[in-house]
Amino acid sequence: MTKQTLLLLLLLMLLCFNLPAYNSTDVMVQGFNWESHKYSWYTIVQSKVDDLAACQIDMIWLPPPSDAASDEGYLPRELYQLTTKYGTQAELKSLISALHNKGIKAIADIVINHRVGKYDWADFINPTWGSWAVCKHDEWAGATGNEDSGDGYSAARDLDHSNATVQQDIKTWLNWLKNSANGGFDGWRYDYVKGYWGGYNQIYNNATSPYFSVGELWPDIGLNYNASAPESDYHRQKLADWVSATGGSSAVFDFTTKWQLQLALARGELWRMGSIPGLIGWWAAKSVTFIDNHDTGSTQAHWPFPGSKVMQGYAYILTHPGIPCVFWDHLYDWGLHDQIKALIRIRKDNGLSSTSSVSVQKSEANLYAAIMDGKVAMKIGSGSWDPGYGWTVAASGTDYAVWTKNANDSSPAPTDTVRTVVFMHKETTPGQDIFIKGGHDATLVPSVYPSMEEPITYNNTRNSATASIKGNDTSLDWGSESALDWTCNIWPSSWGTKKTYANDGFGEDPENKWGPHWWKFDVMMSGNKGDWFEFKAFMREGSTEWWETDRSQAGTPRSTVNHWGKKGYITRCGYDEDWVEFIPLD
Repeated sequence: MTKQTLLLLLLLMLLCFNLPAYNSTDVMVQGFNWESHKYSWYTIVQSKVDDLAACQIDMIWLPPPSDAASDEGYLPRELYQLTTKYGTQAELKSLISALHNKGIKAIADIVINHRVGKYDWADFINPTWGSWAVCKHDEWAGATGNEDSGDGYSAARDLDHSNATVQQDIKTWLNWLKNSANGGFDGWRYDYVKGYWGGYNQIYNNATSPYFSVGELWPDIGLNYNASAPESDYHRQKLADWVSATGGSSAVFDFTTKWQLQLALARGELWRMGSIPGLIGWWAAKSVTFIDNHDTGSTQAHWPFPGSKVMQGYAYILTHPGIPCVFWDHLYDWGLHDQIKALIRIRKDNGLSSTSSVSVQKSEANLYAAIMDGKVAMKIGSGSWDPGYGWTVAASGTDYAVWTKNANDSSPAPTDTVRTVVFMHKETTPGQDIFIKGGHDATLVPSVYPSMEEPITYNNTRNSATASIKGNDTSLDWGSESALDWTCNIWPSSWGTKKTYANDGFGEDPENKWGPHWWKFDVMMSGNKGDWFEFKAFMREGSTEWWETDRSQAGTPRSTVNHWGKKGYITRCGYDEDWVEFIPLD
């Protein structure tokens, strides 16, 4: 099946399936870690309910609710016994009632891939099942059920979900958990779903109508751990296949985004994120993004996110599509509470959702930047970037920043403007174009310059090839490109009908005294004659771009890696060269 066919099928499923009702602007928190069973956990979580509401959390994933052979709850024994190491059934009901009073949904950790007996391999009680409930070829020799529909789990008995009694008992138990007289849960987090066919999750969802459900499918990574998209696409394909098997009735944890994001940050390879390589790049509405959980992080630390990069991770998942899930440890134990809360507030205030659009602005080794829904901009990595004029920093920290768009920018238009021209020499061929970005380096703001961008108005918009860019370009900044036009000093007759800068927006230009291939940037810029600004150029041919390397221009007021120009002058320079000449304009 081709990728295009797959994407079409996924789109059709989104249109056709009867999806569970939930607000796609939701943010979830995992409300426990691997050690939580050692404390009166339900009581502890209840003490945080007011703060969870203040953080604008919509859903909380709670630990497995039933009696189990393991303290953590992942070897379930008596399903209807809800007094566990985390607390009593009464404490659980009190917690869920308090959550509901604040509008927060309770998601139960549902472990139905496997089960253990009360005293022996498979002496199941509450509900009572026989050997027919266990898949054949299980470690227990007495199993008489059908073949397993997924991967085996050696620590407990693999349940046969094709058995009608098993199915009915699970449906009855899940609906019992939803009843406020027993628990009051609103939805399900399905554990270890690689152990059985996803179609059974659809059966259980159809029977219980959860507010939300999500599956834990942790795909194996192939021999090349450092693979990037498209080589890594097999990984998110497994996630998409499982969601398809559920009939689109369940979301899935986006382990692919975690894999690629933590690799990108750990290795200084943020270029990986330019293609949106996780499941959110294919099926964001069904992706639950996360940084760590009780398995990958906590005291188990099977696959922890780089500790010093965690906030960059949250800057990514809390601004991007998908349904983000915050880990309890990060929110309450790492000293990151206020930073995470600020990012959630930005997401909520701007209506970012599981299907928000992403416009990637930069994806380099040490810089990834993107704009979501045209309303929120973000960058992670040590590289400098900002979205330009009309944006305000809303949150920032070590190597991350988030901006929001000024809805009604009332800043007065500059009253003092001066004509400013850049002529940059670069020999090109048809189909190749030159653009610049610029303004002022972030390290000089606000200590030297009040803003990173410079408002501009183009003096010539006659070139049809660049008119649309110029029509939407109101500032020289680092977030959007500014267009240059090709000029020459003489248009030979052998080239055909003469094109002139005055009439056509490109071609023969009397201000060009030097020959062909001088690319011209001609604008009105606010400020005074002699004021400085910075810029850097790139060449584009089709979808391919080549940036200049870092510059080292002499005689500038500050040392940066960019070209420096002067307002009120012609700044004459070479592409990827350090020399410069300033020619005063009348």
